Amino acid sequence: MNEKEIKALISLLDDPDKGIFQEIEHKLITCGPEVIPLLESSWESSFDPLSQSRIENIIHKIQFDQVKNDLQLWKLNNQEDLLEGLLIINRYQYPNLNEDQVYYQLAELRRNAWYNLMYDMSPLEQVKLLNNIIFREFGLSGNTSNYHDPQNSFIHKVLESKKGNPISLACIYALVAEKLDIPVYGVNLPKHFVLAFMDSQDPEKVAFYINVFNRGQIMREEDIFAFLRQLNLPLSDEYTLPCDNLSIIKRVLRNLIAAYEHIDNAEKRMDIELLLRLLED
Repeated sequence: MNEKEIKALISLLDDPDKGIFQEIEHKLITCGPEVIPLLESSWESSFDPLSQSRIENIIHKIQFDQVKNDLQLWKLNNQEDLLEGLLIINRYQYPNLNEDQVYYQLAELRRNAWYNLMYDMSPLEQVKLLNNIIFREFGLSGNTSNYHDPQNSFIHKVLESKKGNPISLACIYALVAEKLDIPVYGVNLPKHFVLAFMDSQDPEKVAFYINVFNRGQIMREEDIFAFLRQLNLPLSDEYTLPCDNLSIIKRVLRNLIAAYEHIDNAEKRMDIELLLRLLED
């Protein structure tokens, strides 16, 4: 479909006949992201609230289809890239974001740590350095005043506001550690996401845990076991050993579902539930 045909379809979006509108909507959505600039231009020049509302909904549906496609491709081909998974979730709320800024900020954190990193440092010294760079110098912290804010799950907003929930803080910490070859990985602990620092002598064994929501506090195995006993949960590998990136992205989505439920936004909650189902199928 050429530009003239697309513009002709857009001009009919104020048609009161619901059947005709649905046919036009379907045709525009199937055109994909390429029609968004034309839709935005029409929205800006329109004075009709109905047309504007319909254009906004069509743009959202096109962008949401793109997020669904990106997430399915990530699951199939790119699960080792945690940052890409987080950015796809970010695109749900911020489809027009320049993602270079996220890469730049993470690279800056990595660079600042690298300047001070000595490879004869002990694991505890390495964590102390990361804590200093990420929490003291950069200023990242847990969002204790607005724990259920959906913004806590979007990585660029966490880097911008410097506040997040346990899993978003853990992801940023782990991404920086990964670039420095420091063996830190996410642990899917119920009710509280933490990180594990793996033993250099035995890569299958956890040396200790890191509570990023408490500014990188060190936790021992017995702390994790006591926490699980409090929740009446078994001391299983599922809760005590590193999880894969797919599990992390699923948990980010579950947090978002709970956040949208908390603020009573049913439409966005259903969108995110659909994204989660795509990963669970």
